[in-house]
Amino acid sequence: MSTSEPHREAVHRATGMAASPGLSRYKAELALMFELAELAETIAIERFRSPELVVERKPDGSPVSDADREVERVLRARIAAERPGDAITGEELGESGDSEWRWYLDPIDGTSAYIAGGENWCTLIALALRGQTQLALVAAPCWHSRWLALRGDGAFRDGRRLHVSTTARLAGATIGDDSNHTLARGVVDHPLAHLAAHAARVRPHRGLNFLSVAAGEIDACVSTAGSVWDYAPLELIVQEAGGRFTDLAGRPGIASGNALATNGAIHDEALQALRGPADGTGRT
Repeated sequence: MSTSEPHREAVHRATGMAASPGLSRYKAELALMFELAELAETIAIERFRSPELVVERKPDGSPVSDADREVERVLRARIAAERPGDAITGEELGESGDSEWRWYLDPIDGTSAYIAGGENWCTLIALALRGQTQLALVAAPCWHSRWLALRGDGAFRDGRRLHVSTTARLAGATIGDDSNHTLARGVVDHPLAHLAAHAARVRPHRGLNFLSVAAGEIDACVSTAGSVWDYAPLELIVQEAGGRFTDLAGRPGIASGNALATNGAIHDEALQALRGPADGTGRT
């Protein structure tokens, strides 16, 4: 069964572009990606705030709901039906297949918020070719928004092209607090605190920090506990909006378990700041 024309039309609405090399090259893949987002939304919204939602703890102590697992099962089945040779890496069901094409799936990113009935959750989907993400989609049903990136063609939110900020120096930058509210809690010995000590201001956590960097709403953010299914789509969206995405040591890629995203202009300064205070004054 092939993907439907309505999903192809949704891709055009999401980018605002009538045509581009990326749209032409990945027409079928993008249509499938949007279909996956709709499937995820249908399942997740149906279970959202349901008294029948089943919640368990993973071995690492993090929560997982039956909705998380069901979304990933359905998305995997749809990918297998449409592109049976593709490999898949997902948060809940692990890794399958061996192919130059690999899908990354985070069925419900922000499970704790989802379980609590909050609106700050989304589905993350990416498609990589030979280890390099080509397409990325973030769908946030409660916000009625979708973020899309195509390698070489830009990043978009609901048809509007995204651009990082033009802030030139870290001293004038806005840093986003993380989901643990590290800065609000006054934690000092943390990479994010080291970065914020050199910046002009901190924005309280509102969720989706990497997307806020891509939109130019903040200048930098830090993640110290992420996985490839988190970073694969976010890296591409930040990069296609004009920003930089590395690990905290400045290495490109998504496999380090941590990440720094900036508008690009302040990235080198931010990396230096992340090393922390050397003389007890907050200065490196």
